[in-house]
Amino acid sequence: MSDAHRSGCPINLTLEVLGDRWSLIVIRDIVFGGRRHFRELLTRSEEGIASNILAARVKRLTEEGILTRSDDPSHKQKALYSLTEKGIELLPVFAAMSVWGLRHLPVSEDLAIRARVLNAGGPELLDAFMDELRAEHLGTPTGPANPDASVRARLQAAYEEVLARQAEKAGP
Repeated sequence: MSDAHRSGCPINLTLEVLGDRWSLIVIRDIVFGGRRHFRELLTRSEEGIASNILAARVKRLTEEGILTRSDDPSHKQKALYSLTEKGIELLPVFAAMSVWGLRHLPVSEDLAIRARVLNAGGPELLDAFMDELRAEHLGTPTGPANPDASVRARLQAAYEEVLARQAEKAGP
């Protein structure tokens, strides 16, 4: 046992990697928001992470092998963050946390819809989403042939439907 860890308990070790306030939010935004650039992660997060905190988190997640950082081929000065298999395998953890949050916390309808759709789709939908993430982040040819049929597209469509319904209720 290394002295660098408080204990060899799997929960403790996982919390040592992911247990800070922002790491899971960064991963969430990459998984569900499709955000792969630093600027997108910084400006499009609901929670408003500070740039120095974001820089520290992406560095740590990269060091832990959850993310990789590469040059963006479309822009020389941008880095592209990708999930590793280790990062993709966190999706069931997010799904379980979401279900718990839906049951026990005062979630907002718009931000909870993705969790509801994933939960309703069961393990098959989770597996399909993980395959899409592998195709997007690892380059494995396992994603859907039709991008409109993707799990992310279904989740986004459900989100937009809730937003439209809320706007309709609010009126002009």
